[in-house]
Amino acid sequence: MASSSLSAALVTKLEAAQIASRALATLTTAQKNHALAAIAEVIDANHSAILAANALDIEAGESSGMAEGLLDRLRFTPERLTSLSNAVRDVISLPDPVGVVVRGNDMPNGIHLSQVRVPFGVVGAIYEARPNVTVDIAALCIKSGNASVLRGGSAAENTNTVTVSLIQKALVSAGLPAEAVQSIDELGREGATQLMAARGYVDVLIPRGSANLINTVVLESKVPVIETGAGVVHLVIDESADLAQAVEIAHNSKVQRPSVCNALETLIVVDSIAEEALPPILSRLADAGVTLKGDARTREIFPTIGLATDEDYATEHMALEMSVKVVSDLDEAIAHIRRFSTKHTESILTNNVAHADKFLAEVDAAVVMVNASTRFTDGGEFGFGAEVGISTQKLHARGPMGLPELTSTKWLVRGSGQIRH
Repeated sequence: MASSSLSAALVTKLEAAQIASRALATLTTAQKNHALAAIAEVIDANHSAILAANALDIEAGESSGMAEGLLDRLRFTPERLTSLSNAVRDVISLPDPVGVVVRGNDMPNGIHLSQVRVPFGVVGAIYEARPNVTVDIAALCIKSGNASVLRGGSAAENTNTVTVSLIQKALVSAGLPAEAVQSIDELGREGATQLMAARGYVDVLIPRGSANLINTVVLESKVPVIETGAGVVHLVIDESADLAQAVEIAHNSKVQRPSVCNALETLIVVDSIAEEALPPILSRLADAGVTLKGDARTREIFPTIGLATDEDYATEHMALEMSVKVVSDLDEAIAHIRRFSTKHTESILTNNVAHADKFLAEVDAAVVMVNASTRFTDGGEFGFGAEVGISTQKLHARGPMGLPELTSTKWLVRGSGQIRH
């Protein structure tokens, strides 16, 4: 029964998504892979159409003063489109989670129990200025047997309109319902608000975007939410770290793609190594265009940077901006992380095994690293193909979300006439 708060246009789409989800749930792996191959091919064959639509969105974003970090996420290039279609092909090669037996046993009375993975049904997604997410979520939902209803935001509306149309064309060519992937962008912000109220139509809702967007969805949604989080990401350098590695890893973590959630936001250096470590690290970052702010001790060593405030330490900049903190020891570093972390990704550079073990054990985040760039927190890098997002919650899914995280389970009970006594 339709909720009175939902428009007829949205209900029509959601009912079609439910019907499509039932068809998807019974597809063979080969059928789903065939559809994914068709999607990859249609992206490759339509670069010009996608790029033309994307150029309109980029032009509108620049005219409205959109931040460079968001523009970077919004922008498609031929190389990014090729990477996107390759990511879809990577999903083809991944194991199908549907029907996988999680656990099972035979009861003493002869009843056989098995817990198997099943699709959620209809997955909703709300995101902004990230047209790649349209393809990523569509591909992962198809492989996991879910229909998807997407609200990609006004900033990428031209790009998403073309992309969803191409995906639907590919689905139909592969014998699947076009309604397996739908956009509600034409319904505007009200569509997003209604999607959050569509309990009974949408089985799970996944927000991706700014902290404000995610918090809004988490607090207002009546639909169960898998929370993806902002990334206030830290890199700790202790007194045993390899300084040549530290320069490269700090640079890579911040500069390689500063607009994404796994980019470094705060560098933490133990005081005993700070005078040796900070000048080469911060000089390399400054030369790359990074605006730096640090605490008083950092500015004693590297006086050309600004003074960092608590607000700076709590901010996900998504740009070439970064904060620096000098601490007395590893305990103070961990305390700083506990105060400001969004529990996304935290990394330490150390050659002290005890420090590495302590960091791994005591730091609470979806991904905790030793001697590696924070940029590796990514579904593709983890071998999941594309990703739905990076979950920072603790229920059901945590970290990069791939195919298994888009399934629930159900218990299958096979008996032969048993009754309970």
